[in-house]
Amino acid sequence: MKFNPAQAIQDLQQFGEFGGVNPSITDSSTYTFLEGETMEETFLGQMEGCFLYSRHWNPSNKYLADALAAMENTESAWITASGMAAITCSLLQLCSSGDHIITSVTTYGGTYAFLKNWLPKYNIQVSFVDITSLEQVRKAMQPNTKVIYTESVTNPLLQVSNIPELAKIAHAANAKLMVDNTFTPMIISPKILGADLVVYSMTKFINGKNDCVAGAICGSNEFVNQLSNVNDGTAMLLGPVLDPLRSSSILKNLNTLHIRMKQHSKNAQFLAENLEKAELKVIYPGLKNHPQNELHKKLMNSDFGFGGMLALDFETEEKANKIMQKMQEAGVGYLAVSLGYFKTLFSCSGHSTSSEIPLDVQKEMGLSEGLVRFSVGLDSNIEDTFQRITSCL
Repeated sequence: MKFNPAQAIQDLQQFGEFGGVNPSITDSSTYTFLEGETMEETFLGQMEGCFLYSRHWNPSNKYLADALAAMENTESAWITASGMAAITCSLLQLCSSGDHIITSVTTYGGTYAFLKNWLPKYNIQVSFVDITSLEQVRKAMQPNTKVIYTESVTNPLLQVSNIPELAKIAHAANAKLMVDNTFTPMIISPKILGADLVVYSMTKFINGKNDCVAGAICGSNEFVNQLSNVNDGTAMLLGPVLDPLRSSSILKNLNTLHIRMKQHSKNAQFLAENLEKAELKVIYPGLKNHPQNELHKKLMNSDFGFGGMLALDFETEEKANKIMQKMQEAGVGYLAVSLGYFKTLFSCSGHSTSSEIPLDVQKEMGLSEGLVRFSVGLDSNIEDTFQRITSCL
């Protein structure tokens, strides 16, 4: 029987300070102690359940962290102020000068820029590979490789990472497998498949409203304690703390995530199948012609579908821009970056969310200049949406 992340969240009992069905919001930056010794022990990380300062831990953030850990089946989790903070803090905690990372060349543009342009300044080297080629990953391994980093389903080409096999490669070399699961919350559970760390941009599907920016790191108690250590923890010292009011609102939205993901997937599957019949170039893991369709089936949890992300290749940027403008005017959705919103969002990836990747690398990885990434919304009449799209072609 497959893991049920939605039930894991539902099984949590989190009450408010006065018995409220919603956990109380702790709107405080600092916390009092009755004894000086207790404060010192908390600074040293020896007092479980005590709160010191909200850059370190906040009760509202802890409620959300516990729910995410339950969803991912990890021992613990840490909340950050953005998805990029989750990625950068985790990698910097794992790697030091002289270390090496292997990653997918097909990845979110901001992540690519951090790996390609920022880490080498600190003598951390990165090898970019086709993550769907396990042979390329094996060949890229070095004695100093500390992390294999990938996305469950890559952005924007929607390639599916073979998480169990990547975990074997990493662990055989005493390295960690770190997986960004932003595109597929609940659909794929990377920790259960062998990953050591799971990171999220909660800005996207988890929150689902595009009204805040937030991230999360899910992993072992040991790693979360390292992140929050007052002496050398990257999350503690770099300070990407999320406001407790936002944590509280995300926690409420998390409880409807399973319903939303099913609808996102249902709508995306319908559009992908029918756009394919209309002879458009469609990329969607739920289509039988997708190279990793069978792999995705093996990795996915039951009932949540193949996700809300699909891509259409219009071949040229000029054609893509004209069609996107028409689609916005026709009420298909919004010409905007980001994803996971209740309305459909679309953008030309190579000139927006992947623009940090050089053009020659885009071509090498197969990213067409006319590729439009769709985050399919929660439309109640997806047949009508399909008609609106085809009227714009």
